[in-house]
Amino acid sequence: MTTALCSVGVVFGREFRAYFATPLAAIFLVVFLALSGAMTFFVSGFFARGSADLTAFFTWMPWLFLILLPAIGMRLWADERRLGTIELLMTMPVQPWTIVVGKFLAGWAFTGVAILMTMPMWLTVNWLGSPDNGVIAAGYLGTFLMAGAFLAIAASVSTLTKNPVIAFIAAAITTFLLVTAGLELVLGAVRGWAPYWLTEGIAALSVLEHFQRFTQGVIELPTMFFFSSLIVLALCINTFLIELKKAQ
Repeated sequence: MTTALCSVGVVFGREFRAYFATPLAAIFLVVFLALSGAMTFFVSGFFARGSADLTAFFTWMPWLFLILLPAIGMRLWADERRLGTIELLMTMPVQPWTIVVGKFLAGWAFTGVAILMTMPMWLTVNWLGSPDNGVIAAGYLGTFLMAGAFLAIAASVSTLTKNPVIAFIAAAITTFLLVTAGLELVLGAVRGWAPYWLTEGIAALSVLEHFQRFTQGVIELPTMFFFSSLIVLALCINTFLIELKKAQ
């Protein structure tokens, strides 16, 4: 077990450093901070509402992550396949799951850095008023968990192709379906032909529904379990696909 954890750590360090070895990190951070700031303070009419909170910030997070997280996840495995280095990884004397987890944790940690860099917004609303900081803290926790789920899905999808653009599009579509699953527009269309259990099952997959519990300041076991399950399931699929590639 210790050897496996060491392998995860080695892969994590290699991948995390790789983000900052190219302009990708700077571009992602600048775009994420610019978009999140613009959406929070300008598009959502923050100053016109006269309410010092981060409701607008959290409202936009699922939609920003639809684009930005697949952009990170698309390179985790698609680049390995495109460059032919995946064969080298498969010959390493480590278990495939350690590589999968190491790569995922590196991407998740990088995303965490981006989320932490929005903390000045939290300081700003405290300077402008007296927000409920417990609600904001819960919202940040939900944001981090949702980012992990989206990234795990994107990483799993990127295993299927050597083309990063295809990986990006497929991951974006998959996460879009999860975000919109609970919208009344979608459920209304499904109710017309689907049985009740299927409609409820689709509603239960709604990322928005679970994420909104966090943004309301409610931290519950079901919501934690939902995002954790998405992460674990996506990583298991990722590992299975890598092992299948290794067996070929």
